Amino acid sequence: MSELTSLAISVALLGGVCTWFTLSVGVLLIWAAFAAWACFFHSGGDVRALRTTIVSNCFGVFTTWLTAVVIVSVPGATVLGETIWASVVVCISIACYISAARVGLFSSIPAVTYGYACTFAFLLQTPGKFSTENLTSLSFSNALIIVPASMVVGAVFAFASARFAARLQRRAALAS
Repeated sequence: MSELTSLAISVALLGGVCTWFTLSVGVLLIWAAFAAWACFFHSGGDVRALRTTIVSNCFGVFTTWLTAVVIVSVPGATVLGETIWASVVVCISIACYISAARVGLFSSIPAVTYGYACTFAFLLQTPGKFSTENLTSLSFSNALIIVPASMVVGAVFAFASARFAARLQRRAALAS
């Protein structure tokens, strides 16, 4: 069995299980889980990639959350207007998270960006989530809670799919 075939089987099967799980739980974001899944393989598909994916995705989430808190809490919008204020804060936050790549744990700029982008997707595409009330709540309405939880689930499923694919290959090799 080829590596691609074993990977297709394992990701397809576990992708179905992950979909069932996120839909059953009802609060997790399947698209954020799949973004982390892709990040895991983009980062090498091994144990180190699991750590990189989880830490860097979560750092990206935190950076976006902090950016959103600044946008809604600091009165810069009254002076600059909402669009310019948000753009300036985002500009600064991106410069900060890219500069943080000097720190080994945050050195995967793409992985941080996946977390950053998924968090803004949640905040901007889910009505009412880009608010002080939700950004500071201790609930799944808070991006700082729901997005990392979803991405960690995706990273763990990705790791399991890599292990399952390797096991399928070993079994096929032994059978031949």
